[in-house]
Amino acid sequence: MANLNFKQFTLGVEEEYMVLDPVSLELKSHEQKIVSEGQKMIRDKVKAEMHQAVVEVGTDICDHIDAAFNDVGLLRKTVAEIAGGLGFALGAAGTHPFSAWRSQLITDNIRYHQIVNEMQDAARSNLIFGLHVHVGMENRKMAIHIANSARYFLPHVFALSTNSPFWEGRYTGFKSYRTKVFDKFPRTGIPDLFESIEAYDNYVNLLVKTNCIDNAKKIWWDLRVHPFFNTVEFRICDVPLTIDETIAIAALFQAICAKLYKLRMENLNFIQYSRALLNENKWRASRYGLDGHLIDFGKEEEVNTRVLIYELLDFVDDVVDPLGSRHRLSHVHKIIEQGTGADRQIAVYNETQQMFAVAQYINSQFLNGL
Repeated sequence: MANLNFKQFTLGVEEEYMVLDPVSLELKSHEQKIVSEGQKMIRDKVKAEMHQAVVEVGTDICDHIDAAFNDVGLLRKTVAEIAGGLGFALGAAGTHPFSAWRSQLITDNIRYHQIVNEMQDAARSNLIFGLHVHVGMENRKMAIHIANSARYFLPHVFALSTNSPFWEGRYTGFKSYRTKVFDKFPRTGIPDLFESIEAYDNYVNLLVKTNCIDNAKKIWWDLRVHPFFNTVEFRICDVPLTIDETIAIAALFQAICAKLYKLRMENLNFIQYSRALLNENKWRASRYGLDGHLIDFGKEEEVNTRVLIYELLDFVDDVVDPLGSRHRLSHVHKIIEQGTGADRQIAVYNETQQMFAVAQYINSQFLNGL
C-alpha cells in the first residue's frame, strides 16, 4: 500500500451555526455583524447565509485530520467570542427547537433574493444547518468514480450525524427533520449514478442551457463532484453539536474515499445501487437515526444500523492508519454508545419537557471538547 497516494485526500469542512438571543435562545438576526467582525480576524473563512440568523464557516484546505480539528476549533472559538461580544449566543444543530421561520429575516443579497423569488416558501422556510465535508481528489474523473460508489454509505454516516428532532416547537418523530425541510428544494437528495465525468458535465450544461440553473452550485445533492474544485463534497449531514462529532464524520468520509480509491487501484469496484434503493436507507436514517435498521442490499435483508456502521468501520480500517485518523475516527464509537445529537436533545426534552432546555443544551455543547 506504500505506493498509494493518501496525501491527495485533503479535507475542507464547512459548518452552519445558529445565531441566538442569549436570553430567550430564539434565533436572532445578527445583521451580518458577526460576519463583518469575523472577516477582520479570519477573512473569508466566515460567510453570511441566506437567513440572517445563520453564520457559515469554512476551513482552509487541511492536509490531515488534525489540521481540520484545529481549524474547526479555531473557527468555533473565534465566532463564539465575536458573537458573545456583540450580544449573541451560538449553537450547532440541524434545526432550531422552537423558532419559527416566518419571523426570520433574509440577508439582503442579490443571489438570495433570486433564490427566494424562484423558490418562494421553500426557500423562506429553509432554516436549517448542515455540515459539508470536502475530500480532495487527484482529478474530476476519479472524483466521479468515487462519488458514484460513496453514495451507498451516505445513509450510514448520515445516521451518525442526525441532530434535528424538533421543528417549530414540536417533536417531529424524526431524528433528522432537517432533510425533510430541504427536500422541498429541487436537485436535492442522493444523486443518480453518472457513467463518466463527461455525462455529469453534460447534465449540468443542459440545465444551464435550459435556464434551470445559472451555475452548478445550484445542484444541492447529498454529495456532488464540486463544480470548481477537485473535491467530492458530502452534504447529507446535520451540523453536529460538538467538534469531536464533526471531525469523526469528516474522518469517516475521508476514509471511505481513500478505501474506494484503493479498491480502484487494485482493479476492484464497489457494487453500485440505484438511487431508488439508496433512498430507502436515507429515509430510515432520517426517521430512526441509529435506532433503526438499514437494508443490506447485498444480503437483501434489514440489519441493525449500529451493526452496519461497525461493518463500515471494518471496511475502511486498512486505510485509517495511512491517513493518520484513527484517534479522531474512534469518536464514532462514542456516538454509537452515547447516541447522536438528536438522541441527546430528545433526552433533555424528555427530562425537562421544555424546548427552552433543549436550546440551552445545544448552546452549552458548542465549545465542548475545545
